[in-house]
Amino acid sequence: MFELSSKLKSKALEFGFQKVGITPAVSTLQEKANLDTWLQKGHHGSMEWIANRKDERGDIFNYFPEAKSIVSVGMNYYSGHNQNDLRSEYKISNYAWGDDYHDILKSGLFKILGWLKEEIHTIKGVVCVDTSPVMDKVWAQKAGIGWQGKHTNLISRDYGSWLFLGELILDIELDYDKPFIEDLCGSCTACIDACPTHALGEYEIYGEKCISYLSIEHRGELPEGQTDLHDWIYGCDICQEVCPWNQKFSQNSVTESFQPRKEIIEWTDKDWQSLDEAGFRKLFKGSAVKRTKFSGLSRNIKVNSKELICQE
Repeated sequence: MFELSSKLKSKALEFGFQKVGITPAVSTLQEKANLDTWLQKGHHGSMEWIANRKDERGDIFNYFPEAKSIVSVGMNYYSGHNQNDLRSEYKISNYAWGDDYHDILKSGLFKILGWLKEEIHTIKGVVCVDTSPVMDKVWAQKAGIGWQGKHTNLISRDYGSWLFLGELILDIELDYDKPFIEDLCGSCTACIDACPTHALGEYEIYGEKCISYLSIEHRGELPEGQTDLHDWIYGCDICQEVCPWNQKFSQNSVTESFQPRKEIIEWTDKDWQSLDEAGFRKLFKGSAVKRTKFSGLSRNIKVNSKELICQE
């Protein structure tokens, strides 16, 4: 299967991915135990969709019983801009500045699967991005793409952690890559030290405290004691911005769809404060920001507006 695996990797690069690795589908008992413990501690906050499908997430065979190989891919989304390029004090996570990555990654993965079906007509495969109950970072590390840093994001040697991850689960055996077994975070704790809501331990995220969770997934009023979003109105990049691997090895994405919409760069605080629901739907059509809905983004803008007034 070496020749097929080699061609598959070439196709993945041709279809827009920068990283690709292949690993056998295996049981992940330790990772499942870690997930169960994390859920028991309530670190998923109100994200019940994680708990509801924990058995599939913890065991790939519960999700796709015929699984034999997992093709893990990474796509660089770093746009070359940072929060200092925005005219507004309000901040939006870099990954959401352009088009919705779910659509872009799925398109590329379905192209790979389509090519494979031309090569092997009987092949079965499942395309996964992060909406599927699959542990993306676990499989990416097993496939040799990188390691999970202390901020829990996957870090690669050549793109830092600015990578979207996806998988193609297949029912055939392939030639496999070696897992990434090094931990190149060393003694660095920059991400942990920089997190303003203390949402990070070493290699563990307390989701219920995370600004990304609070600004995107949490519905309604913010929880008591978690009312400061530190100017972020969608997501948060702090732990990635301070990571030495990102500061040294970030590369600008070649995917035009990840470049920021002009409003993201050009809008002022007043523009965001005057955004209505119709404007929200128009601006964020085909964007990951629609995840938070207008009600969530509006709440975040109001919360951060109070912060800005206090700072003045």
